Amino acid sequence: MPKNPLIKKVMVIGSGPIVIGQAAEFDYAGAQACRALREEGVSVVLVNSNPATIMTDVEMADRVYIEPLTPTFLTKIIARERPDGLVPTLGGQTGLNLATELANRGVLDDYNVKLLGTPLTAISRAEDRERFRKLMREIGEPVPESWIIETDGELRDLSRQSGLPWPLIVRPAYTLGGSGGGIAHTVDELMEIGTRGMRLSPRNQVMVERCLVGWKEIEYEVMRDANDTCITICNMENLDPMGVHTGDSMVVAPSQTLSDKEYQMLRTASLKIIRALGIEGGCNVQMALDPRSFDYFIIEVNPRVSRSSALASKATGYPIARVAAKIAIGMHLDEIENKVTGKTLACFEPALDYCVVKIPRWPFDK
Repeated sequence: MPKNPLIKKVMVIGSGPIVIGQAAEFDYAGAQACRALREEGVSVVLVNSNPATIMTDVEMADRVYIEPLTPTFLTKIIARERPDGLVPTLGGQTGLNLATELANRGVLDDYNVKLLGTPLTAISRAEDRERFRKLMREIGEPVPESWIIETDGELRDLSRQSGLPWPLIVRPAYTLGGSGGGIAHTVDELMEIGTRGMRLSPRNQVMVERCLVGWKEIEYEVMRDANDTCITICNMENLDPMGVHTGDSMVVAPSQTLSDKEYQMLRTASLKIIRALGIEGGCNVQMALDPRSFDYFIIEVNPRVSRSSALASKATGYPIARVAAKIAIGMHLDEIENKVTGKTLACFEPALDYCVVKIPRWPFDK
C-alpha cells in the first residue's frame, strides 16, 4: 500500500547527547530517516537536545528544535507544531521511552498524534520483562529461568530461596545498554545490583534470570511491514561469549561458527518473534546458543533501530533506518526501492557476500 495520505507532518525524536551505549549510530539512523520521510513529501519536525549532530542540520528537517528531551518540552512542541504522527523507534532507547511516556500521559490522544510504525502494545510487550517472558512461552520460544522483581521485599524473598541457579544476571526494564544490571554470584551482590537496577529502571522493575555465561551470543536483525512481510537483514555473532555486553564485544557478520541447521533454527525463531510482537519496522533479536548442543534461549528484543542496526546496514548495504521510516508512514517492503543497489526492492534479503568485524575502541586519549 502506498504512503498514508493522512500523514503530512511527522515528529522525529533524536537520541540526545552521546553517552556510553548511545552514540553516533543513532544520529546516522535519524538523518537517514529524515531524508527518507522528506523523499515522500512528508514535513519533518525534529527534536534533539544535541546540536553537534548531522540530523539537527537545518537541511535535514523542515523544523528543528534543539530542546531538552523531556515529556514537558515535547508536549509544548506537539501543541505548537500539531504533527500527524510520531516516529518513536529511531531515537534509541531515549526516543522509545519518551514516546511511551507521552502516550501514557494522554498527550498523543489529546493532540490526535498517531504513533507510527511499531504500535505501543508491541513496544510494551518487548520492553516489559514480564510481558515479554509470558509471550515467549505462549509462542513456544525458550527463555531462561527468571523472576520479575519490583520491590525490595520481593528481592529479599528471592535471595532467601534455596536452589537458585547461581550465578544470576539482573536486567532492568526500559534501560539502555544494560544500565544498572550486572551478574550476581552471591546474595549480597544480588541485593546490591537488584536495588540499583530498580532505582535506574523507569518502571522500577528488574528481571533476575539464570546466567548463561560461556554460551554463544547471536543477534538477528529483522524487518517487518504492516502486510506481515518479514525478512532477515543480517545475523551477527559475538566473538566474546555471553557475559560480555554486546556493545563492548567484538562482533562478526555474518556468523562464522553456526552450522546451517543452527542458522536456520535461529532465523525461524527471529521471524516468529517479530510477528508475535507485531513490530512494524526494524527489530534486533538477541539469543544465547549452547556451543555443545542445539539448545538456545531468547535473551531480549530491541523493538527499535539499535547499534546493531547500524552495523548491519554498513555490512549489508541495506538502509535499515530509511526502510523503517517508510514502513512507519504506511509503505510496504515490496514498494520501497533499495537505493544502494538501485535495482532491488526492500523485500529482497541481502546476499551473504560480505564479512564485517566490529571491534570496540576505548578512546583513552581523550
